[in-house]
Amino acid sequence: MAKTKQFTIAVDNQPGAVARIAKTLGDSKVNILSLLGTAQGTAGIVQLIAEDARRAKKALDNARISYQETPAETYDLPNKPGALAEILDKLAAKGVNLNSIHATAAKGGKKAVIVYAAEVVAKAATATA
Repeated sequence: MAKTKQFTIAVDNQPGAVARIAKTLGDSKVNILSLLGTAQGTAGIVQLIAEDARRAKKALDNARISYQETPAETYDLPNKPGALAEILDKLAAKGVNLNSIHATAAKGGKKAVIVYAAEVVAKAATATA
């Protein structure tokens, strides 16, 4: 488990909205580790984790891209059936309420990674220890 920062960016649901964010960060040499985008109607949300949160914040500020920065956790787990349920059960047993979560794994890869933002981060830290 590693502590990180999650950037949540409101976007218009139109072509190029996410590309603008990716280009802004890429031009500033910020590596995106995780990204989730959803849209409904004319609006959307992009949530991302950058390898260097401080540099990402500076790049977004310079580009005048508004965002909300929240504490988040990344957690590596085995890429096998039931692994996600196991960690989520541990969090739930400690009363941790997740505000957001996304996960990814490469087909055939040995590990998966989840990213979550919890309502009470301190509870989340003790739940996965």
